Amino acid sequence: METERWGRRIRAFRKLKGYTQAGLAKELGISLSRLGEIERERREPTEEFIRQVADKLGVSVEEMEKL
Repeated sequence: METERWGRRIRAFRKLKGYTQAGLAKELGISLSRLGEIERERREPTEEFIRQVADKLGVSVEEMEKL
């Protein structure tokens, strides 16, 4: 799985689906600061985390990879 630009992809789909950072972080059971670090690409998300985000946002990982 490509590791570059996941933060931008997560942020784009989060906004597209109408979630705030705080709202998505709460849904995922993580801290707001952790999600912020991932979106700013200061922290690399795991493959499992990417799958969890895709599931919560109702999109496939493949859709997120295309962005």
